[in-house]
Amino acid sequence: MLSLVADSGQNPEEITMNGCGVLNPFDCAKLPLAAWISDGLRWMVENYRPFFQTVKAPFDAVLQSLTHFMTSAPPTLVILAIMLLAWQLSSWRLAASLTAILVFIGFIGVWPDTMTTLAIVLTALFFSLAIGIPLGVLSTRSQLLYTVMRPILDGMQTIPAFVYLVPVVMLFGIGNVPGVIVTVIFAVAPVIRLTYLGIRQVPEEVTEAMRAFGATDRQLLWKAQLPLALPTIMAGVNQTLMMSLSMVVIASMIAVGGLGQMVLRGIGRLDVGLASIGGLGIVALAIILDRITQALARPRGRPGEVWAHGPAAAIGYAMRFFRSTRNQPQVAGSE
Repeated sequence: MLSLVADSGQNPEEITMNGCGVLNPFDCAKLPLAAWISDGLRWMVENYRPFFQTVKAPFDAVLQSLTHFMTSAPPTLVILAIMLLAWQLSSWRLAASLTAILVFIGFIGVWPDTMTTLAIVLTALFFSLAIGIPLGVLSTRSQLLYTVMRPILDGMQTIPAFVYLVPVVMLFGIGNVPGVIVTVIFAVAPVIRLTYLGIRQVPEEVTEAMRAFGATDRQLLWKAQLPLALPTIMAGVNQTLMMSLSMVVIASMIAVGGLGQMVLRGIGRLDVGLASIGGLGIVALAIILDRITQALARPRGRPGEVWAHGPAAAIGYAMRFFRSTRNQPQVAGSE
């Protein structure tokens, strides 16, 4: 309830500016919002803790699988895979640059922590896209839904990241999985907003033309709206990745491992070197993820253009050359 200030026995007109009155109404009543939030969160923990542990299970499964894969894979194979991916999506120059960055990460001694952080960020990205893109699409179908979501998204993007830690710890505990959950809550807003914006920016002429040819809502979405909105959606993906990396250090306060934990230990010990190499690892990982997502967002002139160069084109050329050399003796023998 509102806690009212005791009546002084005076008329409202006689109350001065220093007392409770029209000119200073905030001394008259106080809304105990902090107590309500604390009581509500405590009630949720006492009554719905098993439910939140069930919600935690899919995050745990995906994170454990990715962490095991990233930390057990030989560094040379990981570097080779990222190099080939960058070459295929962009150019050999980008592939060489990302390879040099990964080699640098390995030689400064933060490779295991980088792979742990990468697994956390990719898990957070997976769930952010699984939640954000459908919500963004649904928002374009219902203006009421977006009107309701808009102030929520504003709050999610402006509330300090530290505020998320207390309720997440109370509901889910500590460790890498709660770190993924708090990262998803913190970073999902950009992909929702930019999915909504990208689909809204699809030209009305395209929509009307597809409707005229009898396209259903699903065909309109998959054949026109999502492909045309892809650059904007990928910008949202890029922002989600960057916000996830910015959350790594903050989430290390709830026992999340990886580079953030290294930075936190360096700060706690006043060890500038340890904090610096952890920060350099985060910067290097941010550059790698940013360049790859930018390459994915680059518009293509025609379908299948991405396979017309890079390692895929080289493998295709080698296979055609091998087939031609095998067929030459058969043609000569038949003559």
